[in-house]
Amino acid sequence: MNRMPLLILGAVVLCGSIAVETVSRAKPAAASSRPSAAELLDSNIVFYEAVERRDPTGGMAPGTLALLYMRRARATGNYEDVLRAEDAARRSLANRGAHNTKAHQALVSSLLSEHRFTEALPVARALAERDPSNAAFRASLGEIQMELGQYDAARASFNAVSGQTKDLSVAPRLARWAELQGRPDEAYRLLNQSLLQILERKDVPAEQQAWFWLRIGDVQFRRGRFGDARDAYERGLDVHVDDYRLLAAMAKVAGAQRHWQRAIDFGSRAVAVALDPATLGTMSDAYAALGDSARANDYAHAMEVAVSRQATAYHRAWSLFLLDHGRRTDYVLARSQEDLASRRDIYGYDVVAWALHKTGRDEEARAMVTRALALGTQDEMLYYHAAVIDAALGRARESAGEMARARAIDPGLYVAGAR
Repeated sequence: MNRMPLLILGAVVLCGSIAVETVSRAKPAAASSRPSAAELLDSNIVFYEAVERRDPTGGMAPGTLALLYMRRARATGNYEDVLRAEDAARRSLANRGAHNTKAHQALVSSLLSEHRFTEALPVARALAERDPSNAAFRASLGEIQMELGQYDAARASFNAVSGQTKDLSVAPRLARWAELQGRPDEAYRLLNQSLLQILERKDVPAEQQAWFWLRIGDVQFRRGRFGDARDAYERGLDVHVDDYRLLAAMAKVAGAQRHWQRAIDFGSRAVAVALDPATLGTMSDAYAALGDSARANDYAHAMEVAVSRQATAYHRAWSLFLLDHGRRTDYVLARSQEDLASRRDIYGYDVVAWALHKTGRDEEARAMVTRALALGTQDEMLYYHAAVIDAALGRARESAGEMARARAIDPGLYVAGAR
């Protein structure tokens, strides 16, 4: 579950000793005189920045700016825009604390993007309590509770909006909740239903359409249906060409299918826009599989640099990469335990379990495994880690059952890290 803050770079990414080249794309024969959606968004941001400068005590302009910054951040991967959104939302609320729903929503959204779930929780709860009839507010609260591992509270929040499956702000969160509970078919159905609604509308931005294709692909990917995942990602790219999220997903699925050069090509295009640590890890593994250890090490180093530039979030993808490659295990264990103190979700327990195993503490790891498997989530990585830990403890029957479940999802166990 790798939803990380991202940094935007230029056409060529320079990080440590590597240069990431983009794959060139043909340009239209004649440029349109109409401004693009990105240009319109930029012009709106410039306009409201000017309004705020003229009236720095108002609440409307910075609140609107916060939402616009978040929209641009989602479209481009520019992490600085996430920080701008948070600052603008706080300025708006400082100027007008009451009746300022827009700024509260933007603040929640920015904190979620920064993985500051504990801080987002009271803001989201206040929104939901202020307007109990608003299903989107309740679903947003449920999402944060889910990310924090407060599953009983999340269940109550999602039960309260379970009938709102046609709401495009609710359905994706219900889908993720269903997936976590081991119901990927239901998750796929909810997302597909939402996408059918979107395809009938002309007012939905391209990046939002692409995001739904991404989510459908991710559900298929996590259940081992790599061909279906790739098809969904490609459909998303048809809607939003060079969407960094979909390019990263294409690199990930190419790696899962052992198409190493394809993983490198798509990864290069993705990190040329947004420096996603998980994608750099995929590229490092791809180069290693092709026998280029020097480039593999370069990209592993680039991954560490990327993480260091995103100081507001703990990076589980990087931690798992380090553990899978036998690097800095004591450091990862300390950081993952620190993360678990405030965010007790199943993936947090899984990282701690894997770190404990890598440091030879399998009895303690087994207790973490129990928590990681508690919801019945159909994720091969969870079952693979459990199988390896049980094998180390001599629990052969349990290990065989868990390994069988992991292989039923993905016979190659790529996602699990069994390289």
